[in-house]
Amino acid sequence: MPPAWTPDDWRRCQVRQMPVYADAAKLAAVEAKLGRYPPLVFAGEARQLKAALARAAEGQAFVLQGGDCAESFQDFTANIIRDTFRVLLQMSVVLTFGASLPVVKLGRMGGQFAKPRSSDTETRDGTTLPAYRGDLVNGPEFTAEARTPDPGRMETGYFQSAGTLNLLRAFATGGYADLHEVHRWNLGFVARSPLADRYQDIAHRIDETLAFMAACGISSATTPQLHHTDFFTSHEALLLPYEQALTRVDSTSGDWYACSAHFLWIGDRTRDPEGAHVAFLRGLTNPIGVKVGPSMKADELLRLIDILNPKDEPGRLTLIARMGAEKVESLLPPLLRAVKRSGRRVVWICDPMHGNTITSADGRKTRSFDSILAEARRFFDAHAAEGTWAGGVHVEMTGHAVTECIGGAHGLTMGDLDARYETSCDPRLNAEQSLELAFLVAEELKARRQRAERPAPARRQRKG
Repeated sequence: MPPAWTPDDWRRCQVRQMPVYADAAKLAAVEAKLGRYPPLVFAGEARQLKAALARAAEGQAFVLQGGDCAESFQDFTANIIRDTFRVLLQMSVVLTFGASLPVVKLGRMGGQFAKPRSSDTETRDGTTLPAYRGDLVNGPEFTAEARTPDPGRMETGYFQSAGTLNLLRAFATGGYADLHEVHRWNLGFVARSPLADRYQDIAHRIDETLAFMAACGISSATTPQLHHTDFFTSHEALLLPYEQALTRVDSTSGDWYACSAHFLWIGDRTRDPEGAHVAFLRGLTNPIGVKVGPSMKADELLRLIDILNPKDEPGRLTLIARMGAEKVESLLPPLLRAVKRSGRRVVWICDPMHGNTITSADGRKTRSFDSILAEARRFFDAHAAEGTWAGGVHVEMTGHAVTECIGGAHGLTMGDLDARYETSCDPRLNAEQSLELAFLVAEELKARRQRAERPAPARRQRKG
């Protein structure tokens, strides 16, 4: 029998993508303080999410995971939180119609403050400083003071996450998520879109459905499910001192839960089976995820599944494929086949963002809407060919009118990046592009569902 897991097991493993703090005593003091603070989320909520993801693993639900590339301490306002939440609600209604399934809503919110980097340092004009690793670690300004990792930022991240979660719970249960209001917002989007004719059909059909329900006496006043929604939070578990400090034993079950978010994932750069991040997440009872990038091999993926979900618990493990539009057709099917042959129960969702990053002439990162959509469609194609369930999408997006990704119905170009390029890390879909993606994915889901439901043509009997 392997030794019992403890939250500090990761400290005996190789650590990647984490800062070196100059003041170990200050780091220890901040960890101790966080360890005394109340949990941000609760074990019962994580169990509720796991049950919803178990349904997604069985093809009975669809997952929408979205939000900022990296949340910013500076952008901690009610309006920014509200607008991103609102767009995710709008997307989920459209996807619910397309899939004819409940949508599990999972925000990259309330804790997505740390980011992996391709290099430990950044050089500008002959000056080299530590890379910016997200506001939980250091600041984006290119100064020695800002770029020095500061443990005190973990406490700021905790309090901002607490405020965000408080607001999200209020929005989700206080009437803001009313289905009829969300649909009215979508009608406004359709009216603004250059592709209004294309999207009008879905909007009209949702209208008809709501009218029929009302005629049957099913309304927000009579059915609480139409008045509020379940909404969960997630982030990449990158800064392990912060995650360990917020890990608690559930008093009802005796199990360990990460209480910084309902769902944590391991990134493509930190998924080493012998590494610290895998060692930490394997002992948590939360639902967790792993990014599956182009370098992932089938044997490594199966080993990770064995480590992270040894009991094959439904809803426990989500695999987030991020291959790139040009690679997904060749690289994803062998992984789907290997997992299917193993009989392991996982949720597969598509991250069409990270494999499609390009650089503009002035050095800024951007992403093409066409490439994002192409990867999502090819992800669905691969699952259809292998007889597996394409369980959701994972997008970096914002509720604001930023100009960070090119393309979409409004035709943003490289020349438009100057208008509102606000991200300090990776480019995000703006509100209009996010909703457009949801409508197009809904079209895909609806068409695939109709093909699957269409009866096979009758075989003609031979005479004689």
